[in-house]
Amino acid sequence: MDNATYTCPSNPIPLNPPSSTVINVKSTPPPPKDHLLWSICNTLYMNFCCLGFLALIYSVKTRDQNVLGNVKAAHLYSHKAKWYNILASGWNVIIPLLIIVLIVTGIVHLSNVEGSYDFFGEEGYDNFGKLFGK
Repeated sequence: MDNATYTCPSNPIPLNPPSSTVINVKSTPPPPKDHLLWSICNTLYMNFCCLGFLALIYSVKTRDQNVLGNVKAAHLYSHKAKWYNILASGWNVIIPLLIIVLIVTGIVHLSNVEGSYDFFGEEGYDNFGKLFGK
């Protein structure tokens, strides 16, 4: 080996040079909701006129467009899925209530008509026999 001496330069290069880095970050709005769980529930529960199934289709399309990055189409499909879900949920509530109301009013009407089968009284069978000539 040689006996050379090594010296450091008089103007050393700093390890962290003073510089500034500007990073521009654009804030993107959150992707539109796909309403997938709501659509699945509406599809499985009393799917009147296939409204829940249509909502499910648009929910899946919304999710696909979110993955592709097409925000405009995702908003359109999300809006359609939401309104199909609203319609399906309305029907899912209105139809059972309507059926219950019709059954109750039918029973009340039949119990108040004279000569008909008395659903709530003790002589109901006798009235039923009189009605049909027994």
